[in-house]
Amino acid sequence: MIHIMDTYGYLGVCFLIAVENIFPPIPSEVILTFGGFMTTYTRLSVPGVVIFSTLGSTIGALVLYGAGASLTPARLARFSDSKLFKWLGFDKEEMERTMQWFEQKGKKAILFGRCVPIIRSLVSVPAGMAQVPMPIFLLYTVIGSTAWNVLLVSLGAMLGASWDTVLVWLEKYAAVIRILLIGGAMVWIVQYILKKMSQKTS
Repeated sequence: MIHIMDTYGYLGVCFLIAVENIFPPIPSEVILTFGGFMTTYTRLSVPGVVIFSTLGSTIGALVLYGAGASLTPARLARFSDSKLFKWLGFDKEEMERTMQWFEQKGKKAILFGRCVPIIRSLVSVPAGMAQVPMPIFLLYTVIGSTAWNVLLVSLGAMLGASWDTVLVWLEKYAAVIRILLIGGAMVWIVQYILKKMSQKTS
């Protein structure tokens, strides 16, 4: 990644961030903070790195949005009526309520989700599934991505050769997010099991 950025500059940053959005295991933190460091010894500037990284974020988000949008209501309806859907324990009405909630109130999740490791890329998929209007999706994606990119690129530029120290704190931040996600999943599983048990006894 560092070689690509050294060789292609802004275009390398844009390309890597776009790929990172589609394949989350690639760390945007490394790309952005090192991009900030590059502004201290190359012709790259902080605004330039932010602009091209935001462009890359938007491109990657659009790809995932398209993937989610490909799950048309008709396809979702067929899946919700399938045996696999029921075997997995999902409820059609609950799914419809969830999609409706995301369409009405979950748009802000796009904005805030862009600043949260792990889910910052994946949030584009349910946005596409919920058919969030493209102008709103782009607006929230650009604002959220810009905020995240400005923060990390600026930190990389300020710390210079010590840019990698940012990664230590970001890993702690990501660890907290993982714990919250796992805890939330466990609570959901327990509630789901208790709900099923109460339905059997009633």
